[in-house]
Amino acid sequence: MLLAAAAGLAAGSFLTVVVHRLPLMLEAQWSRRSDEDDASPGTAGHPGIALPRSHCPRCREPIPWHGLIPLAGFALLRGRCARCRVPIPVRYPLIEILCAAGAALCAWRFGAGWPAAGAVAFTWALIALAFIDLESRLLPDAITLPMLWAGIGFNLAGAHLATLPQAVLGAMSGYGVLWIVQRSFRLVRGHEGLGSGDLKLTAMIGAWLGWEALPGVVFLASLGGVATGLVKRGPFAFGPWLALAGWLALILRDAAARAGGFLFT
Repeated sequence: MLLAAAAGLAAGSFLTVVVHRLPLMLEAQWSRRSDEDDASPGTAGHPGIALPRSHCPRCREPIPWHGLIPLAGFALLRGRCARCRVPIPVRYPLIEILCAAGAALCAWRFGAGWPAAGAVAFTWALIALAFIDLESRLLPDAITLPMLWAGIGFNLAGAHLATLPQAVLGAMSGYGVLWIVQRSFRLVRGHEGLGSGDLKLTAMIGAWLGWEALPGVVFLASLGGVATGLVKRGPFAFGPWLALAGWLALILRDAAARAGGFLFT
C-alpha cells in the first residue's frame, strides 16, 4: 500500500499537467482546424504534455525544482507562484492526494498482482477525467477511448476484473443505454441532456468492470446528478459523478455485481 501510494503521488503530479494542458491542446487543435477551413493561418505555439516545462500560467516563470515535488512542492511554495505570487489552484495537491489514496486503496482491496495494477490505472484515468470535466466540461477521447480498449484487453488477458464477455457487453451496453437516454431526452426537450463524452466514459467503465456493475454505476451517478441539479441551475458536469460511481463499483465490485443482477431481474 505504501508503494502504491508513492506511485500515486508521482502519477498525480503528472496528471495535474494532463488536466491543465490536454483541454488547451484540444482547443488549439480545434482552432487550427477552424483556421484551415477559413483558409487563414493556424494556431502556433500550442502547449504539449511534456513541453514546455511546468511554469506559472500568468508570468510564465518556470516552476523551481522543489516546487515539482508532489505535495511538498505546494507547501514549500506556500501555494503561490514564487515570482508573481498568484495562487496555485488547490486542484494540484488534491489530485496528488486522490491518486495516492486511490492507489493505496486498490492495493488494499486487491493485494499485489495484475488486478491491483489494472485497478490503479483505471482509478487514475477516472480522476483525470473527473477533473477535466469539472474544469472544462470535456471528457477527452484521448483518455476514454484508449482506456476503453485497454479495459477489454486487460480482461482478455485474464478475468482480472470481469470476464471478456462481461467486458464487451459492458462497453456495448454502457454506450448504448445512455445513447437511448440521450436521444430520448433530445426528442422530448429539444436539446441534449448528456454529452457524447458521458456515453464513452460509461462504456469505458463497462469495459473494465463488466455489464453487471453498470446499473449500480448509472443509478448512483444519477442520484448525484439529481442532487446537483437541485442546487445548481443550468448545465453541469456529469462525468465526475460517473467517475465516482465507477470507482465505488471497482472497490465494492462484488456488491455492485449483485446489485446489477438484482436490478436486471
